[in-house]
Amino acid sequence: MGPAIALRLRQHLTLTPQVQQALRLLQMSAMEFQQEMEQALAANPFLEENPEAPAPLASAKDAPVEELYLPHESSGGGSVDREQEDWGGALDTTPSLREHLREQLRMSRCSDRDRALAEMVIDSLDEDGYFKATFDELVALLPKEHDVLPEEFAAALKLVQTLDPPGIAARTLDECLRIQLENLPADTPGRDAAIAMTNGHLTLLANREWARLQHAVGCSEQMLHTARGLIKSLDPKPGAQFGASEARYVIPDVIVRKNRDRWVALINPASLPRLRLNRSYADALGRGGGSNQSLARHLQEARWLLRSIEQRFATIQRVADAIVARQRGFFEYGEVAMKPLTLKLIAGELGLHESTVCRVTNSKYMATPRGLFEFKHFFSRRLATENGGAASATAVRAVMKELIAAEDPRAPLSDAELARLLAQQGLRVARRTITKYRALMRMPSVDVRRADMRRGV
Repeated sequence: MGPAIALRLRQHLTLTPQVQQALRLLQMSAMEFQQEMEQALAANPFLEENPEAPAPLASAKDAPVEELYLPHESSGGGSVDREQEDWGGALDTTPSLREHLREQLRMSRCSDRDRALAEMVIDSLDEDGYFKATFDELVALLPKEHDVLPEEFAAALKLVQTLDPPGIAARTLDECLRIQLENLPADTPGRDAAIAMTNGHLTLLANREWARLQHAVGCSEQMLHTARGLIKSLDPKPGAQFGASEARYVIPDVIVRKNRDRWVALINPASLPRLRLNRSYADALGRGGGSNQSLARHLQEARWLLRSIEQRFATIQRVADAIVARQRGFFEYGEVAMKPLTLKLIAGELGLHESTVCRVTNSKYMATPRGLFEFKHFFSRRLATENGGAASATAVRAVMKELIAAEDPRAPLSDAELARLLAQQGLRVARRTITKYRALMRMPSVDVRRADMRRGV
């Protein structure tokens, strides 16, 4: 049989500018979004500031697509203006982790396709620089017709892991430390033994089980402690050095208020861009028949940006409304009334993909009468109660805190006693879970509290 010619059609990923833009804007914090708007104003002649912005909007979805704005802050002493100033904040000049990584990515030699996938990975990193998403979640963010496979993001992750700082985009602590060690010169004392420790033996290191660790790694006692010192010199949170929270101001995306007997979420006017399409330039280009391809491209990009802005704020509003509706008890009574809530539940209620809700909750904040909270604060896992109902882990921790605060200093409560007292209130919580929650709240054990009482601390 002679050779045959066969044709196969396969769709390849082509992330259009508008798709990339919508994904990036949805992921950004309010401060990152403001910086992006400033850059867009400087680069695109078809965008201009709106000098005659009307009163603040209650919701971005009430605004025309091409007239979203940031209202002027008045110094005249009006109560509304003073209140708005409280939600604002100065931007510092320290580059964020994402900016630092994108700048390196722009200088790397890779295809536009690889760069687009890598930027999606960068946008998915948490504040400590870890990659906690899944490849399936990233695939779900893209239109199905692009036919993107999860393993394509594995290569993109490897690319991001080559960027500075070492250890960035790791999925676990073991991987984070191993990447940093592999970046050291091969002749670094203790390097090979330290790498071996990151292959599933960090628990032995944390528990100071030297004999078992030495046997597992297969090295001398002296080399073991050299490797231990090397690991202690590494950074377990390589992303935390960028834009540390204590050095940055937070601009809340949403303000939560009680309107009569109803809690409502309003888009914070200080987070809205004072931005609109320059009609004069757009009309002039239209009269010219759009013959100037460069200007026509700028006009199209301006329209894409304004649509992406509308989508960002409409989605934030919808998710905020759903959170506030589910957590009314928290706003009334505090954390003891926090209900269990998952991203999947909100996603199903709003008809969104779970990964989209995850992007919305990332680096977004609510200003409430009880304080400033990240959207993620309102999501807490479900714990069973004696009557067949459910309580949130946040509520359980709040009750634990109250019990410990009210305990007799001369007879502090053990974790088992805390579990028993919670059970009396209808909350079934295992003792080991109590121990974990107490550690998360940085509360000392019963032995430490008892010793502090004896010392009069």
